[in-house]
Formats: sequence, structure tokens, C-alpha cells
Amino acid sequence: MTLKTAQSHTVEKIGGTSMSRVTELLQPLFRVDNPEYNRIFVVSAFSEITNLLLEHKKTGEPGVYAHFADETEDHGWHGALSRVEAAMREAQEAVLDHPADRAEARDFLRERIEGARSCLIDLQRLCSYGHFRLSEHMGKTRELLSGLGEAHSAFVTTALLRRHGVDARLIDLSGWRDDREMTLDERILDGLSDVDFATEMPIVTGYAQCSEGLMSQFDRGYSEVTFSQIAALTGAREAIIHKEFHLSSADPKLVGAENVRKLGHTNYDVADQLANMGMEAIHPTAAKALRQAEVALRVTNAFEPEDPGTLIDEAPAEQGVAEMVTGLETYAVELFEQDMVGVKGYDANTLDLLKRHNIRIVSKVTNANTITHYVDAPLSRVREFEKDLGKRYPNAEINVRATAIASVIGRDLRGLHVLERGLGALREAKVDVISAHQTTRTVDAQFVISRDDFEKTVKVLHDTFMGRTDDKTIRKVA
Repeated sequence: MTLKTAQSHTVEKIGGTSMSRVTELLQPLFRVDNPEYNRIFVVSAFSEITNLLLEHKKTGEPGVYAHFADETEDHGWHGALSRVEAAMREAQEAVLDHPADRAEARDFLRERIEGARSCLIDLQRLCSYGHFRLSEHMGKTRELLSGLGEAHSAFVTTALLRRHGVDARLIDLSGWRDDREMTLDERILDGLSDVDFATEMPIVTGYAQCSEGLMSQFDRGYSEVTFSQIAALTGAREAIIHKEFHLSSADPKLVGAENVRKLGHTNYDVADQLANMGMEAIHPTAAKALRQAEVALRVTNAFEPEDPGTLIDEAPAEQGVAEMVTGLETYAVELFEQDMVGVKGYDANTLDLLKRHNIRIVSKVTNANTITHYVDAPLSRVREFEKDLGKRYPNAEINVRATAIASVIGRDLRGLHVLERGLGALREAKVDVISAHQTTRTVDAQFVISRDDFEKTVKVLHDTFMGRTDDKTIRKVA
């Protein structure tokens, strides 16, 4: 089931940080002086709004959802929702300057916020009778709250563009007051069914209400899944993600802005490795949808429209080229059990507990009697997992250590001798490598080090495989 098009359009996504600077994008991105259509824009919520609605992505500070889930007697979620409303109003007032637009935006915001408040009050009242459990409805609650942010930013952006002469059209996929049960594909096709891409510019919410439940499957990666599915269903010529920076060979804060270079061209294998290292060019599920639909992805700097950015497709790789050095902080959870040799089930049981504690595995290594998982999760959650693992294997020795993984990534690393050269360079730099490994697919090589050595390791590996350059191809990076 697809939407018939001439495949001459693009589907373009704008992230939350860029959305908060949307007025700066009027000409460079939206080209309001001479609007170009055949472009579908998928927008995220304004910066920090989703953190306030749910919980802070990095710090875990509770938002409306987290307060509501705690069922506190003082109903702390009421105050949290009011804080969201204030932040949303501040965001829209910074974007809209015409009195009529501001008035419409205030009415829209009030209707959505008070509608959500009434819904949560009714849900709490319903669950007070004992026959209903609030925990059974938290998934839907998270979906409801998520949709508020994207619906708000899409409404405001549409109003802004119309005020500047663009025939923009709000496409609200959030399912607000819509009692129809739809799959994601059905929701998208229903929203875009009567849009004329050649004469209208759809501004689409990054959240889409559907029977699959985007939040339950992808949590905060839902907007990229919506974006990729729109591109796949409509047969887009290209999918484009606009960021505030270019994809570059490393973090310039670690290796020096004068030494990094823009990727320019890579493939979906590399994009997957970046996602595994916590540096998502695109959510892996979203990348899969584009890959299967044979839609190329372009990642650009929204504020440098003259630069083509980085193209991600399935083109054959040039052999023996390292493209990026990146990494992330992890915890190493080591399970040693002398009786493990030849006995099945240790790995499966460990994986089951990791899943139960919602802990993401970055990498793992095993030998005859030891399994070590390198995980990306808060220490408190890792400690809870450690405790449960100890109960499962009371005779085992379990150790948790703060580590980091630095990864050399490229479409095809054959012939570079990455492990050999990397270990040699790190030895010369007096960095103690805990572990190093490379898969047979030759798209990445990982070096596990002490967390204190992370920044030094990235710099050493980047200097080893990328060299140093005076060509400042990256002027604005993350």
C-alpha cells in the first residue's frame, strides 16, 4: 500500500534544536522568497519540550509522564503540565510575531493542554475504583503526551510559513480526538491522501498515533521512524535530515576543529554502527525502512544550505578507508563462573535479565568461563541488574567496571590493519587497552579502555587513521 507520486519530492526532517531556531531557517531551508514545493517536512517538538513532557533524556529528571506514573498524592504532574504549557508558549511567542498568529497559537495550545489534563484526571479517577490499573494505561498515556509536542511545533511552523507566503498545510498525525484505529501506514496515507505536493508544503507531526504504538517500540526515536515511513510509502526521491552540524570524522572538541572532515558519502552499515555508538545519524529501524525502499538518506547542516551534506546509500564501498572515530562511555559487566564451560543457558539468561532491566548492549565478548557485556545504561540500573544476576548465579563472580569504547568505523576497513595499528598507536600513547575486537564484516573495530582514557583514545585513533589536516571542512559541528 503506497501513495502514488511522481517520485520527484523529498521528505525532510527537522530536529528539536533546529526547530527552536526555525525563524532562521525561513530562507535558507524553506526558501520563503521563492517557495519550492514537492517537499514534505516532518518536524520534532521544540527543544526541551519532549523532555518536559516525558523525562529528561540524559539526566532522567521527571516530566509530566514520570510524575503521573509516580501517582504522587500532591498530583505533581499538574504543575509539570503547567510548566510545559509555559515553555510551549514561550517557544511559540519567540517564533510568531503577528498578533493573529499568536492568538491562534495560544488557543491551539490551550485546547491541547487542557484536553490532556482532563484526560489524565479522568484516567486517575477511573483507576481509583480498583477494577482498573493505572499501570495498564501508561503506554497510551506516554503516547498521548508525546504527541502534544510535535502537534504544537507543526501548528506553529505552519502558521509561520503561511504568514510568509508559503502554502503550508498542517498534517497532524497525532490522532487527537480521532477514535479511528489505524496502523502507522494507514495513519500516514490518510493524512497525506489529498495533499497536492506540487502546490502545497505539508508540515507533518513527527509523532503518529497508530495501533503498533510508536513509543512502546521505539520510544524517543519515533519521529525518525515516522519520517522514514513517509519517505518509503510515498516513494520519495530522497530523505533528508537537517541537523545543526555536519556528520564529521570525529567530535572536534576531542580532536580539534582543524582536524575533522565531513563524511560526504557513506552507507547504511556505517549509520548502524554510529547508532550503536550513541551517535545516531538516524534510528536503525528508520534506516532499515529507507534501505528496503531504496531511498537514499542525506544528512545536512540546516544552516549551511549550500553544502550538500553527507549522502547515505547503498553504493559500493571504497576498500580500506576509515571514515569516523567515535565512541561512548559504558559499563563492563563481567560474569565469571567456573562451571560455565560446556553448559548452555548462561548467555540466554543474562540477556533475558538485561532486557528485563531495559539495558542496552553495545558489545560483548565471551570465552570458556566468562561473559562480559559492555552496556549503555545509568549506573543505578546496572547495579539492579548486577544484583539480580547474582541471585540467578549465586556461585558466580560478578564485576562491574566503568569503561568506554572507542570505535574506528568505515564502509570497508579491509587492508587497514586497524587492530594492529590502533593497538600500536595506543601503546605508544601509554593507553592501557582492556579489550579490542573486530567483526568479519570489517565495518568497525572497537577498543575498550578505561573511561579516563576515552578522550585521549579518540584523538590518538583519529590521528592514526585520519591524519591531520588544515582543511576546515567543518565549520559548525555538534
